[in-house]
Amino acid sequence: MSSHPVDPADPVQPTAAGKRGATRAVLLARYGENLRWLVLFTLMLGSVSSIVSSTIVNVAVPDLSRHFALGQDRAQWVAASFMIAMTLAMLLTPWLLDRFGLRRTYMGALLLLGLGGLVGGLSPTYEIMIGMRVAEGVAAGLMQPLPNILILRVFHERDQGKAMALFGFGVVLAPAVGPSLGGFLVEAFGWRSIFFVVVPITLIGLWMARRYMATDSVLQGEPKPLDWRGLVLAGVATVALLNGVVEMRNSVPAGLATAGFGVAMLVVFVLWQLRAPSPLMDMRLYSYRQFSAGALVGFIYGAGLFGSTYLLPVYMQMGLGYSPSRAGLLLLPAGLMLALTIAVAGRFSHRVLPHRQVSVGLVLLALSFLLLAMGSPTTPYVLLALWVVIGRIGLGCVMPALTLGAMRGVDFSLIAQGASCVNFLRQLGGAIGVSLAGVGLQWRLSSHGAVLHEHGDVLATGARIHAFDETFMAVAAVMAVAVLAAWRIRPRPEPAG
Repeated sequence: MSSHPVDPADPVQPTAAGKRGATRAVLLARYGENLRWLVLFTLMLGSVSSIVSSTIVNVAVPDLSRHFALGQDRAQWVAASFMIAMTLAMLLTPWLLDRFGLRRTYMGALLLLGLGGLVGGLSPTYEIMIGMRVAEGVAAGLMQPLPNILILRVFHERDQGKAMALFGFGVVLAPAVGPSLGGFLVEAFGWRSIFFVVVPITLIGLWMARRYMATDSVLQGEPKPLDWRGLVLAGVATVALLNGVVEMRNSVPAGLATAGFGVAMLVVFVLWQLRAPSPLMDMRLYSYRQFSAGALVGFIYGAGLFGSTYLLPVYMQMGLGYSPSRAGLLLLPAGLMLALTIAVAGRFSHRVLPHRQVSVGLVLLALSFLLLAMGSPTTPYVLLALWVVIGRIGLGCVMPALTLGAMRGVDFSLIAQGASCVNFLRQLGGAIGVSLAGVGLQWRLSSHGAVLHEHGDVLATGARIHAFDETFMAVAAVMAVAVLAAWRIRPRPEPAG
């Protein structure tokens, strides 16, 4: 019932050699115990490239809208199609690992990401472009859980925090670099260039995978049939939930009805998983108290994180009147502090109990939102930056410890599914959180009789800020609730005697 690695020396075991590529024995002789770190770095490169492909496109939406003559309802699918595909694909990762192993699963996902970028940049029609965004989203979803699975299955507990910190550092830098790089590329070369940017990264990733990943992977298990019924049910539930939340912006009754249908389909999905011979999501995971609490925290944390990522730039520009460049500059110290905090927190995760580290992080997040709710146009620029930094320090405390805390004590055979489930629920929470943040802000704006794009009216500015303040307080309350769940991640006390 422990999550110790099968072979602590390396992420692969000796089995029959493959026809192409090197076996574990060959790679161990060449690289020694550094091999697992080289494999982790290879996986991190794929995750970073997939995150860049996710975030870089946002700055190109205006250009895409002009090129394909898109309205807002069709333009939103440029981001939404990627997010939905990525969320669902995370559930497929354990099945693919069992059937094809780490090397082929990862290289296949990289090929799909590169193909999506290449064809997406050459797209002659809107429909082909959206199809390529879906392909990129599937590839991103398949790759996202892989580093966590590798860390939990092949690294000793004393090294897991350090490995999580290394992975988290790269993942955090990607969304910071993506929009800036995308803005430069769009201005210099047009919207097509933002698709092409992932192609060279995927080629490097493929070269590294062939060089450092063994043909006989410990992550490959007994091949099982794909639970396609579960995948369809999860897909219908996810799309209905997300569309329901978005629809609330236009009609609350219609949105609630669609979201309610999504919840009903989610219940059907769970019932099917309980009786499916080879379930997509093994429900035995939720018999572990720490995992159940960690999954709930991951969902709430994802909602708060992605929701705040949407709210902060809008607040800086539409609430406080900052230019895009000043708003971006204000968020820069927070991004750097987040990367630094992850590096430090990861190294201490084997000394500090995960539930304490996660709880401290969530409290700092809630405090940051409460402080932002007290902001005004007269609040000093440096003070606003400090408030945002406090929240990012909280994020840095949560990220390395959440997965480790949730997976401690989980049976070794369930680690791949568990890591994928935590990623799936965090991503689903994030997708719902972005929509809820938009709905909540629109609701509070309407109640104050304001809209985002009024300028030069002091009363309108005050009304907008009140709406943002109330939305930030709601997000802070959500983070406070997550602290209660985080405390249940604590390990059970050992029986006396």
